[in-house]
Parts: sequence; structure tokens; C-alpha cells
Amino acid sequence: MRTLRHWFDTRDGAAALDPQSADRIDWLRAAPFIALHLACLGALWTGVSTTALAAAVGLYAVRMFALTGFYHRGFSHRTFRASRPVQLVFAVIGAACVQRGPLWWAAHHRNHHRNADTPRDPHSPRIHGFIWSHMGWFLTRRAFHTDLTRVQDLARYPELRWLDRYDVAVPMLLAAALYALGGALHRFAPQLDTDGPQLLVWGLCISTVALFHATVTINSLAHRWGSRRFQTDDDSRNNLLLALLTFGEGWHNNHHRFPGTARQGFRWWEIDLTWYGLRLLAALGLISGLKPLPARVLAAARR
Repeated sequence: MRTLRHWFDTRDGAAALDPQSADRIDWLRAAPFIALHLACLGALWTGVSTTALAAAVGLYAVRMFALTGFYHRGFSHRTFRASRPVQLVFAVIGAACVQRGPLWWAAHHRNHHRNADTPRDPHSPRIHGFIWSHMGWFLTRRAFHTDLTRVQDLARYPELRWLDRYDVAVPMLLAAALYALGGALHRFAPQLDTDGPQLLVWGLCISTVALFHATVTINSLAHRWGSRRFQTDDDSRNNLLLALLTFGEGWHNNHHRFPGTARQGFRWWEIDLTWYGLRLLAALGLISGLKPLPARVLAAARR
């Protein structure tokens, strides 16, 4: 029953973790994650429409930006400043990604940078292999826990702590909204050829699964395939394809060389959609203090 409650309320006691089982997959708690993947097969019954595809692509793009721009470059690395309302808006959008809460995400990413490609890195392909680094680690008892000691700067916001504790709340609201929207379009705009189940399958399930696997390629593939501009202490690499899929995160060797900048594409031709989006938000006055790339690092990149 306790595990079932954690589907809805993730608060737990890390001290109660059994060291012998902490790094094993918690299959019961991972059941919703598995079910989300299986639900993608619903497309065989619902079919597809231009409307459903547009919803899937649009939700992928908006949520990817929230992850890369705010969960990663904002919350994890503090590379810019945002007002509390703006921070909350993008935290909610990020929570809709079904990659747990903002505190969990930032705490695990900060741990990764401290221990990249060492035995203490939970998703190093060098240490653990591809499958584990891609998603196995994400489903362990240890990985479900949020280490608040790593994110004390963020934990002072009760709204972020609430999103972290009840991390299924926003995805459930998104699912209900998509189903209701699909039903309304089916009734009032039948020419769009969609309905509630179809919009739910494509807008939530397929879009979210694609978003998850694109995101975690940075753990698994960006530490194996690509070029190394900088000789860092880890295996990080730059990969154009991954950069396109993840809005700039694929310039991973750049990022590990200097994680303190909001920009990951160091050269003009390194496409970094998240950086462009953050600059737009800054121009609109929604964020400020974008941390630049130091001249010495940029000069090294040019060489």
C-alpha cells in the first residue's frame, strides 16, 4: 500500500532505503511508466489526424523547452533569473513532461555533474551500459527519492515542493484536458477528425514517451557518440542530431566544459533552440541575467 500511495504522493524517507535493494528496479512503482509506453499502442485503435499530430508535436516542443530551459539551465545550473510567477509557470509545464518534479530533476542533475562517469554517477554508460544509463536507473528505489540537500536554494519555494511531492497532478490534469478538448472538437468541429481518446493517445502518451527518450539520450548516447572539443574529466560529447532533438542539449561536451552558461551551442553554427528561446524571454522582460559564455572558453572553442 505504501508503494501504491507513492504513485500519487512521492514523499518518502530516504533513510529507510535498504542498501541492498536501493539500486534495483521498483517494478510496482514503475508500473505507471510502463503503462504510459503501452498506452501508445492505443493509436492502433484511435487512428491519427492532423490535429492529433499537431498536438503531439506542439506539446513535445513546449515541454522540451521547459525542461531544457528551466529544469536544466534554470533550476539545475541557475544560469538566469526569473520572477516567482514565471518560474512557477515553467515549473508546471516541466511537470507535465512526466519526468518527476523540478526539485527531483535538479537534484539528480547536480549529482550527475559532481560525479559524471564515475561509479557514483547513476546513469553513466561507461559504468552501467546503455540500457541502464538510458532508463533503468530512473526506475530504481534510490532514483525515486529527491535529495533536498542538493537543492536547498529551490526547496525554499513551497509551490516547487508541492509539484515535486505530487508529481502526477499536472500530467493527470493534462490528460483530462486533452480528453475533454478532443471530445469538444469531435462534437463542434468534426471536420478536424479527432476525438478524446485520439488526442489523449497522441497528445499525452506518444508525445510524452518521445519526449522522455529524447531527453535521456543525453545520459546514454551523448556520453558515447559524437565529438570531443574539450578534454573534460568525463565522456561527454557533442552530437548534432541529439542537439536538434533536445533543443541544444546535444552540445554536451560544451556543457560539461562550462555548465555555468545559459548557452550550450558555443559556435554560431551549433543550433541551440533553447538558447534562442531564453534570449527571446529576456527580450520580453520575463527573465534576466542570462549568464554569458566567458571569452576564454569561447576562444578555446574557436581554436
